[in-house]
Amino acid sequence: MSKTDVSGLTQLGAHVDAPTTPETAVLERVPNGNEGTKYVVRFTAPEFTSLCPMTGQPDFAHIVIDYVPGKWLVESKSLKLFLFAFRNHGAFHEDCSVYIARRIIDLLDPEWLRIGAYWYPRGGIPIDVFWQTGEPPKGVWLPDQGVPTYRGRG
Repeated sequence: MSKTDVSGLTQLGAHVDAPTTPETAVLERVPNGNEGTKYVVRFTAPEFTSLCPMTGQPDFAHIVIDYVPGKWLVESKSLKLFLFAFRNHGAFHEDCSVYIARRIIDLLDPEWLRIGAYWYPRGGIPIDVFWQTGEPPKGVWLPDQGVPTYRGRG
């Protein structure tokens, strides 16, 4: 990929202050050098953090994002900063999970995307959120997300 393909990026290779809200976080994209090839891109964020909108206490999740790209790929530093922006953001698990997926979809217009958000217990109940844009494309190898449901200590 030539330098001109990524010339519009504002965060990669530069010092960037962490965004303070998911809404102000800048998600960036790069051209898919394998456009037309069906493959899955996976991002895993095992230490995702947000805040309970009612109590302000931290919530933790293991987030797995799988997508089949079209013309674009999400630039990974911008995704990292976007996910970090939830650290001081108060929202319910379902809202955080689906918002992440929708922002990526709005940016990339991928052929397919799914998110698995495996939240650690709040009030003694783990809440897992799963969402996808539809059936995955035929012929795509789609591995299990590899995150077991919460089982406590045993």
